[in-house]
Amino acid sequence: MLDVLRTLVHTNVFISLATVSVAITTIALIGLPFDPLPLFIVFAATMFVYSINRITDIEEDERNVPERASFTKRYGRLWLTIGSVLYVGAIAAAVALGIPGAVYLLLPAAVAVGYSIGIKRVLLLKNCFVGFAWGVIPLGVGYYYGQLLSVEILFLAGYVGAMITIAAVVFDVKDIPGDRAEGISTVPNTLGPRRTRLLSGVATVAVAAVVVAFVASSVLPTRYLAVLAMNGYVLCYVPFATPDRGPLFYGFVVDGEHVFLAAVVLALEWLVW
Repeated sequence: MLDVLRTLVHTNVFISLATVSVAITTIALIGLPFDPLPLFIVFAATMFVYSINRITDIEEDERNVPERASFTKRYGRLWLTIGSVLYVGAIAAAVALGIPGAVYLLLPAAVAVGYSIGIKRVLLLKNCFVGFAWGVIPLGVGYYYGQLLSVEILFLAGYVGAMITIAAVVFDVKDIPGDRAEGISTVPNTLGPRRTRLLSGVATVAVAAVVVAFVASSVLPTRYLAVLAMNGYVLCYVPFATPDRGPLFYGFVVDGEHVFLAAVVLALEWLVW
């Protein structure tokens, strides 16, 4: 079982399912009709971007996560090819179906290039950049369904962006030795793991307070309190984020936060709403 999970993490299949989960949560919370195409587009774009990232980050991974680096050396180009084929296929499908805004599907390629050319070396900029990239997913769903500027879409974009920024900061805890060796400034190697965990916990509670305030002031329906399940999930794993934790903790537990939220939202939709 653990070997299967490691393979899902190393091949970027799991992180791609995580981004698909963001789209599913958005569709379910807003009550939009199910359509597999935007889910496929999100999966393909994520596979493409993260497969590139695995190759460009190989030097840091050799120090931080040697097991993943070894996997990337053996199979990285194969999975990059798979990701590229899926990504090009998603663009071709969007163009063939005449989907408005198909040109925006080039954004993931720009994200991959931007991350690789130096953004990751600037303190907090990398984390915010990753948060922004994930926050685009609800916006893309909103654009696809013609609800881009709705309050719900804008809220989910901000919420996802904020929570992924926090997760990206926590993720850097495992990379302290490699990032220091490569001259990359991160919150953990600047403040230390303990203060990073404390800061991440405070930020998670602050985001939860904003959610409650939006619902209490009737900006959002009560059902949006469901997202607090993820804040609770994050608060459960943050205390265990130490440099010695392996790829399954960061690649499965941490990256699994949106899979968890999607499962909660779908369960509530089936049982309660």
